[in-house]
Amino acid sequence: MVRDFLLAEHIAEPADILAPEPATDEDILRVHTREWVDKVQHGKLSASERMLLEIPYSQAAVRGFWLAAGGSILAAQCALKDGFGINIGGGFHHAFPGHGEGFCMIHDVAVAIRRLQADAAMRKALVVDTDVHQGNGTAAIFAGDAGVFTVSLHQENNYPEPKPPSDLDVNLDDGTGDEEYLDLLSKALADSFGRFAPEILFYIGGADPYREDQLGGLWLSMRGLQERDALVFAEARRRGLAVAVAFAGGYARKVEDTVRIHVNTVIAAREAAAARVSRANP
Repeated sequence: MVRDFLLAEHIAEPADILAPEPATDEDILRVHTREWVDKVQHGKLSASERMLLEIPYSQAAVRGFWLAAGGSILAAQCALKDGFGINIGGGFHHAFPGHGEGFCMIHDVAVAIRRLQADAAMRKALVVDTDVHQGNGTAAIFAGDAGVFTVSLHQENNYPEPKPPSDLDVNLDDGTGDEEYLDLLSKALADSFGRFAPEILFYIGGADPYREDQLGGLWLSMRGLQERDALVFAEARRRGLAVAVAFAGGYARKVEDTVRIHVNTVIAAREAAAARVSRANP
């Protein structure tokens, strides 16, 4: 639906949309354990592992997660080349090296980071996660990793529990609205860039801080969410950073609202890229 909207409204042209290849097992194994990969690929998940995953298991789902990881790799490669790359899926930030949870089987963003590092395309990455749920898998995967700095802005009184520490966690109160959210995000970005000098920013842009989301308890408007995206992109571009985007969660009562929020993220990226070009060519 996001793809169709982008094309129908001429926000993107067919040539802008690239079809990724699935991630290779080698790519996946840079992040996930051999035991977990074997269980997933051969349908050997225990009942408790399936319950923790919270989605029906199927081989189609497995193929989808490998493809999503390939999409985040491609988005990151495009970002390094062109400034921005967006995976119109992905953002499965609750996947851990040895298990999946919260609708997330494979951590596509972590797979992309490890692939770029393996290719010597970059050394240091900043992950900014604005999903309503804390990026617990991201925090666990990169704990103690000096090459990756993780930031998560999320509703404190929400899944997951416990929350392993990110490098910077901003725990938001129930009902946090646009003004307070944007102020805290601005401060978190300033803090992050003050402590860490990345070569690329991975943005996990969840639609679920939206006030009409069924699994969230924040109170952001659609306009506030687009301002959130624009703020992240402007701060990245001001520092000359490539930006790779994955969309993560979104469970609005009206599915078209979730689609619109994700499309607005693409528009914010396009506007940030255009502003960068205009500054370079006055």
